[in-house]
Amino acid sequence: MRLENKIDIVENILKDKKVAIGFSGGADSTLITYIASKVSSDVLAITIDNHLFPDNFLNHTKEMASQLGVKHHIIDLNFYSDEDFLKNLPDRCHSCRNQMYSGIRDYAMNAGFDYICDGNNISDLVLDRPGILITYGMDFKTPLIEAKLTSKEIHEYLNRNNINYSKSTTCLATRIKTNTQITSDKIEKIRKSENYLSKISGCELVKVRDFNEIGICEVEDISKITEQNSLNAINDKLKSYGYKKVCLNLSPIDDNEEIFINYENNKFNYQLPYTININDTKKVLRKKIIGEDSEKIKLEKICINQNGLVEGHNYENYDEALFDFMDILPQIRRKI
Repeated sequence: MRLENKIDIVENILKDKKVAIGFSGGADSTLITYIASKVSSDVLAITIDNHLFPDNFLNHTKEMASQLGVKHHIIDLNFYSDEDFLKNLPDRCHSCRNQMYSGIRDYAMNAGFDYICDGNNISDLVLDRPGILITYGMDFKTPLIEAKLTSKEIHEYLNRNNINYSKSTTCLATRIKTNTQITSDKIEKIRKSENYLSKISGCELVKVRDFNEIGICEVEDISKITEQNSLNAINDKLKSYGYKKVCLNLSPIDDNEEIFINYENNKFNYQLPYTININDTKKVLRKKIIGEDSEKIKLEKICINQNGLVEGHNYENYDEALFDFMDILPQIRRKI
């Protein structure tokens, strides 16, 4: 399906609705807000301030909402007061999104908005992001998923139409290894390190992964910091912030996710990075199921295995198989 056709689908979904959007100013939520500003009857962008986002995050959301001509509201949720969140357990993104989406939903409903959506796209469903279960559970709408838009396509559309968006919208707590306590000192160390890394590299998309005494630097264009003087400066500066060892990830950050399936002889397979909750997935698929047991679900052309392997058969070509795979992804429920 062509990109323009997918954008048309999103426009038709949002047309004439009162739309509330969980808004970070990143590519996904910016695209939805941009389209809604053109076709919806009323638009409200809602941003959560959890005190853990990069510098200038809030200012950017304010500027973007103003440029797009939509109403904007910021909800203050100080996650430093949440002891369970600070424990940083493996399901942290699930509990984090639960709090944020509850706040967004309650404010939007009280403001009279009957269509509440987020910026999840189809690429998010093949990544290890358990927060998607909150999206489903709270009945947030996902127009980008319905249109089968990938991250790469979203960036392509925004860049082609000169629509500004921020690349730096992810929570700094995601830089800290799970089962490691989140503290304000660690967050500030990461914040200062990323600000410096961005300045010296000229890259907007940077991350510093915190492994206690080790800081691992990631940038979107590694060529900008490979000179010895730059590497020495980064090493010295991050050590002054508290890291004893500073490392560089040689793989550039790439947020242009696409979906490629393994296709051969009219069959495909794709190994998801998480296991499947078979019982919950059965409840969603219902009448489409033609066979099942405790470890897999069989549909007419697709088999969903508990271990995360999705298999398909009897397809005439790659595009048909990919379309069906993308079609089934939103109906799969993962384990956390």
